[in-house]
Amino acid sequence: MVQTSSPEIRDTTAGRGSPASAPPAPPTPDYSSWISQDRSTDPAAVTMRREAAELVERVMAHYRDNTTHEAEGQWTEPVAHYLDADRWRRETDAVHRSVPLPLAMSSELPGPNTYKAIDVLGIPVLITRDRQGAIHAMINACRHRGAKLLEPGCGVQKRLTCPYHSWSYDLAGQLRGVYAEKTFGEVPREGRSLVTLPVGERAGIVFVSLDPAAEPDLDAWLGDLQPLLEGLRLAECHHYSTSELTSPNWKVTLDGYLETYHFASLHPKTVFETNLSNMMAHDTWGPHQRIAPALRPIARAVDLPPEQRDPGDCVGPIYWLFPGLAIAGGWRQKIAVSLVLPRTATESVTQQIILLREPAVTDEERQAADRFGEWFHEVVRDEDYATTYGVQQGLKALDGTDFVFGRNEPGLQHFHRTIHQHLDTAPRAAR
Repeated sequence: MVQTSSPEIRDTTAGRGSPASAPPAPPTPDYSSWISQDRSTDPAAVTMRREAAELVERVMAHYRDNTTHEAEGQWTEPVAHYLDADRWRRETDAVHRSVPLPLAMSSELPGPNTYKAIDVLGIPVLITRDRQGAIHAMINACRHRGAKLLEPGCGVQKRLTCPYHSWSYDLAGQLRGVYAEKTFGEVPREGRSLVTLPVGERAGIVFVSLDPAAEPDLDAWLGDLQPLLEGLRLAECHHYSTSELTSPNWKVTLDGYLETYHFASLHPKTVFETNLSNMMAHDTWGPHQRIAPALRPIARAVDLPPEQRDPGDCVGPIYWLFPGLAIAGGWRQKIAVSLVLPRTATESVTQQIILLREPAVTDEERQAADRFGEWFHEVVRDEDYATTYGVQQGLKALDGTDFVFGRNEPGLQHFHRTIHQHLDTAPRAAR
């Protein structure tokens, strides 16, 4: 059996007390693999399982050699790029207002007459599924006087009725009723429907473009990653819960999602209990990427023949869709999705969406789902975001210097390189 004993991987907390102010670590939730139980024979499922077996072999090679995926060199990013409010505006124009944004999981709108309302960069967005099951997206603002139709969240609604003056719309955004139209005056229905936004659904994820005139090609946008996402069968999952966290500047926040280098030091009693630190495979598909950390049971599976290895026990892939959706646990029974959206130059918001392969019906199942969601929420809040808020506080004092991303942080390098590419190709007025 291979032993991992490098300083990066072994437990670095031995003999070191925890700070008195640190909250106790939440109990690690029980994980169970799904991928080894999937018997689907459709092409996407077959492709996913074949690729999963190959990914396990790659991560096992890192385990045997005590290595990790490395970029060709280091990357430096000026601290000013995190601080400059004008650059933040140009970034969000070139990225968030220009690319298809993954704003919902299909399971958040599980049937006809369902909706998800979400605010994105100050724009109130409403995603609906009409009574025929077709997906729509629109500006969540009445065409009479602009009042918000629905508050952020998910729910069931057969008709969208404005709380201000009771104008009503169907779930495709068509104006259907005007209160007291006899005295208000006739309102042409075709001219006062809600402002629609381009929307599409792929692999259990709903994408919305903030530009009403955009014509996104989602198949081209996802490229060769799409079959792997389809193989995860996210559209068949059940939405269990959504919670929100405020977070620092969107890039400061997302930097923490794209490397495993910090597991041993920042998460010694949580993530590091189940994941090895600084050991992963890395892949990219256009702007998107996947980091695949080694899980601790790989130590036992490394000596087993391939057909006896459970990929879900050996590797914990995190699929990351640009600019800010992370899908963790896609090979497991419980899945944690993180959606990070910028609010201002110094603040973002994170939605944590918990999906289950099977609905939680019994008290025991609901308690297990609660534990999973609470663990995820507390670790991110008390460890990741507590640290990144500290990063945010130090930015101004470090202005004029730069950050360095190591060869063992290829995810960070790819993320920032992609942002630079979008800025470089943006219309001149937006640069």
